[in-house]
Amino acid sequence: ENGYTHIHTPIITSNDCEGAGEVFKVEPANEERKPGEEPHFFSVPAFLTVSGQLHLEVMSGAFTKVFTFGPTFRADNSQTRRHLAEFYMVEAELFFVDRLQDIMQVIEDLFKTVTDRVLSKCPQDAALFHKRVAPGQEAKLEKMLKNQFVIMSYTEAIEVLERARQEFTYKPAWGQDLQSKHEKYLVRHCGEIPVFVYNYPYDLKPFYMRDNEDGARRTVAAVDLLVPEVGELCGGSLREDRVDFLQSRLQRLMLEDTYQWYVELRQFGSTPHGGFGMGFERYLRCILGVENIKDVIPFPRFPHSCVL
Repeated sequence: ENGYTHIHTPIITSNDCEGAGEVFKVEPANEERKPGEEPHFFSVPAFLTVSGQLHLEVMSGAFTKVFTFGPTFRADNSQTRRHLAEFYMVEAELFFVDRLQDIMQVIEDLFKTVTDRVLSKCPQDAALFHKRVAPGQEAKLEKMLKNQFVIMSYTEAIEVLERARQEFTYKPAWGQDLQSKHEKYLVRHCGEIPVFVYNYPYDLKPFYMRDNEDGARRTVAAVDLLVPEVGELCGGSLREDRVDFLQSRLQRLMLEDTYQWYVELRQFGSTPHGGFGMGFERYLRCILGVENIKDVIPFPRFPHSCVL
């Protein structure tokens, strides 16, 4: 409808897109190897994908606007209402984008368009949840759909949290990641309207995010969308398209050999581009008012549980 090409990105990959090391390693059940045989089935370590972003970046050079929708996996040992070890994600990548505001607009349009269609095409299903599970959720959704999403910088968000009268387990401070309670407070502070928080500290984000070159408090062109009750729903950024900046970052992280192919994408023809990902189960929580993410997926996978 909007000119995006659907790309089927692989589930098995040799990349850790997020760089956090929270990956599931893929190895054959039979570990027996013949003398001289490669130590890895694929000749390199392989993992279950944490994101299709890097593959989308490759394809966006040919198709300009691409997206994928499929399972992703995180070996994050978190027992919370908003984390799963296996979940679905909608991801998009856009070429010829050099402003973070353009990424935010695509995210906001996606959220509002899809939500409006769900409510209009599945009114009975939505009404059942809004009546039995989350009374008042319909009014909250209408408020989200009618209002422009709030935009604030990470620095502004920290200032709001530092002025808050609420006591937080983890004290907000510039340079620290936002915790779940921080995110929910920011949304309440903005009248239960979704909030874009942008320009995060350089050291908090992965290597592929564009350096803003903004002095002592160095930031990258990254953005998260925070929504009522859920917190972070989407994460996106402008990608680093300058070869020297990218090489410097990879060298600092000792990843230059692993991601040489990624650098070559810039060396042999690239343009400013960016993209984002949205967790599908978190989206369902948001529109249906379901408290626990494990209740919006048929077979939830989480630490110490893999039934069937």
